[in-house]
Parts: sequence; C-alpha cells; structure tokens
Amino acid sequence: MSDLWTRSEMNTSLNLDAMTVDELWQLHEEIGRVLSVRLTSEKRELEKRLAQLRGEKGASRSGAETDAARERRKYPRVVAKYQNPNEPMETWSGRGKVPRWLAAELKSGRSIDEFVIADRT
Repeated sequence: MSDLWTRSEMNTSLNLDAMTVDELWQLHEEIGRVLSVRLTSEKRELEKRLAQLRGEKGASRSGAETDAARERRKYPRVVAKYQNPNEPMETWSGRGKVPRWLAAELKSGRSIDEFVIADRT
C-alpha cells in the first residue's frame, strides 16, 4: 500500500477542497483517460502471456474475437408437443417458459395432458 495515497494525503497534495467543480471534472476525465490506456495495455500484456502459456506464439486475436468467430452449433427444429384448442396455431414444444394461454388453462384446473397433440409427425 506504499504506492497508494491515503485520502488525507491525496487531499492535501492536490488540495481537492479548494478546486472548482470544473477543475475536479477535468481531473476526473484525465484519470478516466489514463486508467483506460493502462487497462488496455495491461489487458494486451495478459493476453500475450496467456497465448504464450497456451503455446500460441504471436496470437493476435483476443478472447472476445475468438468467441465471436466461432459459429454457434445448429440445433434441430423442435416439434410442437402441445396445442391451444381455441387457437390451433398456438403451440408449445414443452421447452422453455410455459406460454400464457397454457398457464391460464392450467390455472383454471385443466390438465396438461388435454393439450397434447395426438398425431405428431
């Protein structure tokens, strides 16, 4: 903690209490710029070290770029398992959140088995 200033040391050396709002805002913006540059350079250094540890000499792509470049796996289309008898176009595969129409029917006391599509092909 020797490199870091305590609040009282920083306050006396910069005299923050005597600074105007504009001066404080300029200081805030400058700190933001310096911090951004340092974080970016530190991130690059860590990525280089990680690439060396992985054995990828001179890897220039960051982790976010490699994830974006990777294609998502294609999943097969899921066949509908349940159907709204009042609106036959409204169906549900049984995955994910229960649709409102089915939740309302179940709340009214009906069984989910009443909505199963008989001839699923």
